[in-house]
Amino acid sequence: MERVLGSHLTSTVATMLDPLQFAYKSDRGTDDASTYNSSHLSPLLSYLFRVYKKTSGHGQLTLYLGRRDFVDHVNSVDLVDGVLKVDPTDLGDKKVWIQLACAFRYGREDLDVIGLSFRKDIWIQHKQIYPPTGDKQPNTPMQDALMKKAGEQGHPFVFNLPTNLPCSITLQPGPEDKGKACGVDFEVKAYIAKEADNPDEKIDKKDTCRLIIRKIQFAPDQATAGPKADICKQFMMSDNTVHLEASLERETYYHGDPIPVHVKINNETNKVVKKLKITVDQTTDVVLYSADKYTKNVLTEEFAETIEANSKFEKVLSITPLLSSNKEKRGLALDGRLKDEDTNLASTTILRAGTDKEVLGILVSYKIKVALMVSRGGLLGDLTASDVVAELPLVLMHPKPAGECQHQGAWDI
Repeated sequence: MERVLGSHLTSTVATMLDPLQFAYKSDRGTDDASTYNSSHLSPLLSYLFRVYKKTSGHGQLTLYLGRRDFVDHVNSVDLVDGVLKVDPTDLGDKKVWIQLACAFRYGREDLDVIGLSFRKDIWIQHKQIYPPTGDKQPNTPMQDALMKKAGEQGHPFVFNLPTNLPCSITLQPGPEDKGKACGVDFEVKAYIAKEADNPDEKIDKKDTCRLIIRKIQFAPDQATAGPKADICKQFMMSDNTVHLEASLERETYYHGDPIPVHVKINNETNKVVKKLKITVDQTTDVVLYSADKYTKNVLTEEFAETIEANSKFEKVLSITPLLSSNKEKRGLALDGRLKDEDTNLASTTILRAGTDKEVLGILVSYKIKVALMVSRGGLLGDLTASDVVAELPLVLMHPKPAGECQHQGAWDI
């Protein structure tokens, strides 16, 4: 009976329950949501789903969101839909506003206090909530549910995110860094003010409430063949070559999954391949304030494989790049983090063809390098050693959760 009831509840709320809110956590599902009793969909059953709520210091504003992860499908982005509860008592000549902002923080938060701002707004939009403007749109199913919680003082709102904004990215702070981490974040903010955006008007912090949300991407539906790299290298005093071929079974791999690297070697020289080394590098391209590129190694593994002169070798070597092995690396790009939740290495940035990269702000990519340490052998072997290196692009992302709508589009890595 439990299984039948659970199946009914899941199918009933499939269009309302955010399937992505546990996407970054293993062994989580809709049954892990916090309690919210809402029986309007069925006269016989109530169900559970998660509600994110934030109230202003003075208690006049309460912000409700049904999820905090919004998916970029490359050609479109999920609507940011929520409800703001407003107590109009004591508003006077002031109005209630809601804004959604995408910003890039590239410096320490504590320096803002002394007048140095290291925050750049990439995109921002304001909407008047109270008094109502009369520009009312039909409620989404999620807003219908949230209105049951907010009551008569609830006011629905919707934001449409452009497709050319960056995804949420956090740059890993160093052990001694304090305050808010650098990176790209999205913030929904409700506040009381006379004007939407007047720099001369001082807004009381107790008249505001805010929630951080994330813009995320998932791996494309289409499975594509993996990359392959070939390299031949000829050495001094030798007419023959070492041929290295490296390949991946597919283009995209998921965070935390082993990545099998297929390695073929044809050593036609009189030299010895002493060992193989596989590395994974993350490149973070910051194009907002300058054309900076940062490359950080996220995995290095050596394999004690010896390939003698005039011999062949073929093997599949498995690697798994993980954040847990890179906790101390300052500036490493991570998927956007909410409070103290666990996260992972940043996902590869997927671009729509023709997108202006400068607007996107931060682009993340990965590269696998397969290196052979080749030596002549003998007493001077190490002194005459050299590397043969093949490089492969790697797309590292999260799988699309079951039930997520499929969107077709042209993918440009």
